[in-house]
Amino acid sequence: MRKSVAAFVAVGSSLALVLAGCGNNSSGDSSGSGGSGGSSAPAAAGGGNGAKVGVILPETASSARWAGFDEPMLKKALEAQGLTPIIENAQGDTQKFSQIADTMLSQKVKVLIVAAPTGDSGAAVEQIAAKQGVPVIDYDRLNLGGSAQYYVSFDNVRVGHLQGQALADSLKDKKGAQVIEIEGAPTDNNATLFKQGQEEVVKPLYADGSLKLVNSRAIDKWDNQLGGQVFEQLLTANKGKIDGVLAANDGLAGAVITVLQKYHLAGKVPVTGQDATADGLRAILSGQQYSTVFKPIQEEADAAAQLAAALVKGSTGEADKVATATSHDPTGNRDVKSVLLTPQPITKDNVKLVIDKGYVKASEVCTGAAKAACDSAGIK
Repeated sequence: MRKSVAAFVAVGSSLALVLAGCGNNSSGDSSGSGGSGGSSAPAAAGGGNGAKVGVILPETASSARWAGFDEPMLKKALEAQGLTPIIENAQGDTQKFSQIADTMLSQKVKVLIVAAPTGDSGAAVEQIAAKQGVPVIDYDRLNLGGSAQYYVSFDNVRVGHLQGQALADSLKDKKGAQVIEIEGAPTDNNATLFKQGQEEVVKPLYADGSLKLVNSRAIDKWDNQLGGQVFEQLLTANKGKIDGVLAANDGLAGAVITVLQKYHLAGKVPVTGQDATADGLRAILSGQQYSTVFKPIQEEADAAAQLAAALVKGSTGEADKVATATSHDPTGNRDVKSVLLTPQPITKDNVKLVIDKGYVKASEVCTGAAKAACDSAGIK
């Protein structure tokens, strides 16, 4: 009798709650995809012979990227490899995630591509998939303690480094500037890596007094509303004094900016971000956000599709030519073959780059207070 992923994850989730009560932070998430019904389409021409590939994306609440970019780009990339994509979104629900995986495995998918809501739920699904002989590709987020054969993402330590450097650049003329950090979910390994990269830059500046860390808080589930509430609490506790905010993505940055507007500080306090969303780019052009990090998601989707096509054919040698890097999983004490792509820093000076590459439309960005800046930058 086939063991249910849903049942397995339920047990794993209970254990995770017990561990969390003991102060343990496991790893797993960063930004969201597709409609609640998911999508499936006939495969296009290619070498995949129409083999089914299951894709499970994590949520849509914290970031526009999963629905706006990852889902359509993965669909296009997988079809180009001659594969039949079945794409669903867990909407941040670990039980739904496991149920989707159960269904996909019963549909005899040949490969699973997963961006799990949490690392624990992802690792649990991977154990069941392994028992059924279905290879797994971790997409965007490495599931610590999991058994995925491959991992596709951006260099997330580099992402954090770019965020930290942007903050440092924005405050370079303000000795002792007070900083609040609003970080990603503690259950997301990406958030851990972002933090690691940030600290490469800002930790020495905190140590020598160039910057002063007021407080740093991780936001459960990358919840933007919660992020805004936490930031406001930290701001009021510091008597309304703040010089810069290190926000882990554009969604959290937007929540921070809403609070800054309430206190008449928006545009006076540099805020970092990530994902180069339309909202984030608009905030940069209007002077309310200092920076974001652009991650060309089509490259990530293409790499995942290439790996999936190789695995469908049983060619690990071909897959290894795509995944030329490794990522260490400290929980599983193993190195995972990886594709680690290069992120790009974005400030007001190069917003046009993201639009020129077709990831965001000028009409989505050049509205309201950003319109004049778009005109000046030649963004049309």
